[in-house]
Amino acid sequence: MAKTRGTGLLMVWVDIDPAHETEFGNWYDEEHTPHLLRVPGFLSAGRYVALKGAPKHLALYELESAEVLRSAAFLDEVRFRPTARRTATAGGAIGRNYLNNGYRQIFPMHTHPIEMTQGPAPFLQMGRIDIPSVVEDEFNDWYNTAYIPPYLAVPGCLGARRYVAIESQPKYLTLYEFANPTVSEHPDWEKARDANPWSKRIRPYMRHDVGSPGVYRRVFPA
Repeated sequence: MAKTRGTGLLMVWVDIDPAHETEFGNWYDEEHTPHLLRVPGFLSAGRYVALKGAPKHLALYELESAEVLRSAAFLDEVRFRPTARRTATAGGAIGRNYLNNGYRQIFPMHTHPIEMTQGPAPFLQMGRIDIPSVVEDEFNDWYNTAYIPPYLAVPGCLGARRYVAIESQPKYLTLYEFANPTVSEHPDWEKARDANPWSKRIRPYMRHDVGSPGVYRRVFPA
């Protein structure tokens, strides 16, 4: 099977004028995403809409590594050569609250080969998080060893990954993959949230971005 996941992500969020959402979706699915997937190192893509949180629209691109975003192919053909339609759609007349973040995976450190051939999950929950530097090392230890593992046992939670931003803020991204949109409403999810007393020390330091955490439903591929 073809590889669909590496150790990098490109995540693009935007709110779109409702009158132009159909046009936006058609352009993204038929023109923009195929264009990016021709860039070496872009492995797969999914487009999502928010059920909770914001911005409403999300495009997720799985990358061989975060270094793809510094490659000549990406910079010359995508980053510095936006089409007029892309400019108007994503950051101009019909788009607002535009976020374009590149990420490097920090958890898990090693991905199982089978997972590297999986397609985009049907639902996502994600948090865009900042943390004071004074507790940053402890925050990462806590998140990886104490906070995430109980969530992975909740019915419908398919997996979790963590990333650090390479050129944007907030610094950290947590990405949970769900089988259905109500996984985080399950009683076991609430139990997992407070399963470790270490959480009481670290959680007050966490700062979520506006609209985070959010739950998103995949709309492309259908």
